[in-house]
Amino acid sequence: MADDGDRHRQSRLFTDEDGSFDADRARDEALPVEDGEVVDTDALADHQRYVEGRGVYDERNRVNDLTGTEWKYATKSVLAEGYPPDVQHDLRSEHGGQKPPRLCAELIGRFSKAGDTVLDPFAGVGGTLLGASFCEHEGTGLREAIGFERNDRWVDVYEAVLDRENEERRARGEPPLAPQDMRRGDCADLIEDVPDDSIDLLLTDVPYWNMDELEQTRNERRTRESKLGSFDDGDGDGDDLDNGPDGEQSTGGTKAEWLADMATKFDRFTDAVAPDGHVVVFIGDMYRDQSYEFLSADLARAIESTAPVTLAANLIWYDPTKDLHVYGYPFSFVPSMVHQNVLVFRLEDGDGD
Repeated sequence: MADDGDRHRQSRLFTDEDGSFDADRARDEALPVEDGEVVDTDALADHQRYVEGRGVYDERNRVNDLTGTEWKYATKSVLAEGYPPDVQHDLRSEHGGQKPPRLCAELIGRFSKAGDTVLDPFAGVGGTLLGASFCEHEGTGLREAIGFERNDRWVDVYEAVLDRENEERRARGEPPLAPQDMRRGDCADLIEDVPDDSIDLLLTDVPYWNMDELEQTRNERRTRESKLGSFDDGDGDGDDLDNGPDGEQSTGGTKAEWLADMATKFDRFTDAVAPDGHVVVFIGDMYRDQSYEFLSADLARAIESTAPVTLAANLIWYDPTKDLHVYGYPFSFVPSMVHQNVLVFRLEDGDGD
């Protein structure tokens, strides 16, 4: 083990003209550097190891495969990034609510480990599945992914995207994306084939009112007592909404009915999630009739009222490239939505505090 004199000599040798530590110079000399300091690898605990270029990894980490430095930046509550329209965007954009696969890959990297299984019960055109495949080539390790989608058109789009993307990747000499398990059918039926506690991460973008034929046969298996009465005042609190985020189609049903349907489904979905797993849900708020619809808060309360989960975080995905529109000018301030909420739940019977 290096003595204090050696460590002092290292610090002295790698300083800039002002006497401050020069991390770039230290890295050039192949010294392990984390958070602007040389890491004394001999002093690491038995459960720690230094990962070249990434920092110190703690073997006790049950949430993900991130080092301490990576974890610090992954806990930022705002994801401020506009993902370019790649990955066969012309095909995927047919779906009004598709999410960038690389955004999904980033979230998968935060809330799962290499080799884990990810479930998306509202898979759409497969952003979550593509994200799980990208993890293999972007440093965090392949995940197995299962998607449910009842709209045959979106399943066909996912399969076409994968085929076309892989043709282009092979032409560039890049390894292909692994195909994932996209299952056609109603999520209430398909979830019956997923064993309890077999899913490490549930990542999904919930459908809005009747988007893509939202109304599905409800599955009452193991449904817990609901407290959803508070969402329905019986006086039109859930008027039909005209437009969802990103122009998603939204017609029919009250907000209370939609929340009750989502709560019932997530109650069943969580049976499949392992005790130390996470449930991560995209949900955009809405503005209608001069009123802000705080759907993220409403949905979080609805899910917590029936499913055995606790809301652990609300992340914000802010897209700085999103087009701005002039709403309400010059008479009323109406927000131009450039963000979506990402609700993060953990199971109540897990001990991952």
